[in-house]
Amino acid sequence: MKKEQVLWFVFYKDQILMEQQADGYHIPTGQEPPVKVPVGSTIHVIGDLQGIPCKTYALHTPISGEESPCRRMVGLRASYDELPFEEYYKAGKAFEILNWDLTNRYCPTCGVPLKLISEIGKKCPQCRQEFYPHISPAIIVRIQKGDSILMVHARNFRGTFYGLVAGFLEAGETLEECVHREVMEETGLRIKNLKYFGSQPWPYPSGVMIGFTADYESGEIKLQDEELSAGAFFTKDNLPEIPKKLSLARKLIDDWLEEKA
Repeated sequence: MKKEQVLWFVFYKDQILMEQQADGYHIPTGQEPPVKVPVGSTIHVIGDLQGIPCKTYALHTPISGEESPCRRMVGLRASYDELPFEEYYKAGKAFEILNWDLTNRYCPTCGVPLKLISEIGKKCPQCRQEFYPHISPAIIVRIQKGDSILMVHARNFRGTFYGLVAGFLEAGETLEECVHREVMEETGLRIKNLKYFGSQPWPYPSGVMIGFTADYESGEIKLQDEELSAGAFFTKDNLPEIPKKLSLARKLIDDWLEEKA
């Protein structure tokens, strides 16, 4: 019986293997793994893409261009600029599954090695607890004041760009409460007219971003110094450097930029 074609999402840490084809870079496709599966590395099934089964596994060492000139490894974030969006999107899920597999090897209650029971499930054979990928929700909000929006530079940003106020959901909190709290903690501002905008998986390594829009209500900007290094309201004609296209922050900003006055 002939084996089926598979899309192979192969990672070394946060770098994914890409293969150059006539129309650009793609995820390698074939009946067999493009690189030998290392001893101890599990092949995970992660659904399908346009009818083609998708699988993922991790390498212990990276693949160099010298070994295969048509293949190269690139960071998952950077792959957004080179892979078709559907392949990048599926690569995010693959990375999250691999990270979950790596960080959930033993039962946290009794220390027994966990057993894989489904594509996204593990079970302890001793105490029978089941474990699934943990996703960390975070909010992000675009705050508008007249013809301007609030933009901030977080100290952990890799670059000089400005983004939007964001933060992680805390236990016992609604998403709306989280937005109000984060805005107050980070900027000292009060907001109103909070509205849901959209969401986005954020596999770096296991998050989901939930986006909102809001209007400025009151207060003066007082930045949370340990989190933010700069922040101000900007109009469309004096924007600082903004996030790349892959982020929900950029979608929120572009949505505002496309609004007609």
